[in-house]
Parts: sequence; structure tokens; C-alpha cells
Amino acid sequence: MIKPHWPAPASVRAAVTERDGGVSSGAYASFNLGAHVGDVPAAVTANRRRLKRVLELPAEPAWLEQVHGTRIVDLDEDSPGVADAAVTSRSDRVCVVLTADCLPVLFASRDGARIGAAHAGWRGLLGGVLPQAVARMGVAADALYAWLGPAIGAARYEIGAEVYEAFVAAAPPYAQYFVPTRPGHWRADLYGLARASLAQAGVSAVFGGGWCTYTEEQRFFSHRRAAPCGRMATLIWLAA
Repeated sequence: MIKPHWPAPASVRAAVTERDGGVSSGAYASFNLGAHVGDVPAAVTANRRRLKRVLELPAEPAWLEQVHGTRIVDLDEDSPGVADAAVTSRSDRVCVVLTADCLPVLFASRDGARIGAAHAGWRGLLGGVLPQAVARMGVAADALYAWLGPAIGAARYEIGAEVYEAFVAAAPPYAQYFVPTRPGHWRADLYGLARASLAQAGVSAVFGGGWCTYTEEQRFFSHRRAAPCGRMATLIWLAA
């Protein structure tokens, strides 16, 4: 697993799973944690049990029904449900998002009292899932840390004109995070777009980034590289 390198307090625990270490087979080999991608349910259940045991989690992760949207749930008061981010202040809650090319983003207040996790693909970034997650944290933006987990790298993430044009229409400076490839197509930098979105929300302490789920085949699942495929989990929780 990957443990974030960031200055969050010791009470903030976080991890990202890699693709090895589970019981799933075939396209989902082996540590698939997604129950919605076609894997054998018993294998996913076994992998999730292993995850909880290995990380000594205080509770079952609050698995979300992710829809590439911008809804954020506060686990202090809401059940997980349909959402693409979760926040909490409770030590008996575990925030989690699933990815296989999209960008997982973790949040922690500098005093360790508030944490969150967001799922940010291009639709979520365009819709403002990160600024909305920052707002739902309920902490001043300059009192937050953010960490960017494994996502598809800019060299492998090609998008069409409709995506490029939507971002540039939303904010012309976003154009710097796209590189033209062939007519009507660009390579998009999810990490750059996320940092820009966080900066607009007032978050300056941003860490992580730099992986590529597409090219690092032995470590990560990638929907673009091979679909169907499994999902990695990015988790954050508070020590009791």
C-alpha cells in the first residue's frame, strides 16, 4: 500500500491500496475492492475484510456509490449513499473512494480534527467537486492539507474537444493543462487541473501526485488500459 507523505497530524491515518494482495482473479487480480465492476461478490467481500484487518480500521469503510458528480456526504450525520466525496470528524468513521484512473484526493485539517476523501475525474473536476469538498470540510481553506493519490498521467490521458472546450469555457487558464495531440484531441493533466481547482478554493498546501495508473501496470488498475478492471481504495480515518 501507499502511505501519504504529508504533514498531517499523527492522528490522521491514510492509505491507498495497490492491485496485489487479494483473492480476485482474471481482470480483477488481485486486490479489487470495487463491488460494481463485475467481479465475483465473494472475492470482493474477502478483499474488503482483508483491507479492514490489515489496516486495523475502526469501522467498515463508508463505501460510496460514485457517479462522477459533486455531492459530498458528511459522515457525522449522513449515510454514504450516492456521492463522490465524504468528510467526517469522527474516529469511528472511515472515508474512502475507489479509483482506477480518476484522481483520489485526501483532506485533513491542520489540527487533525476534520478529514475527507474525494473522487475527481474530469467531470467532477469540471463540476467543482474539490471546492465543494473544501467547503463541506467546514474549515478555513488555509488551514487544510490536501494530498493527491494515484491517477492516470498526462502523457496517457487523451480527451476530446468537448472536454477541452468545457474546461476552457469554465476558466480560460485551464488551457495550460492540455496539450494538443491530433485533430480534436488533447492530453489532459488531472494533477494540474486538481491543483488549480484547489488553489481557486484557497488550498495552498497540496502534496502527492506524480503516479500514472496507466503505465504502472504492476501496481495499479487502469480502466483506460484494460476494462473491465478492479478498483483501488484510497482511505482516511482518525485514530481514536
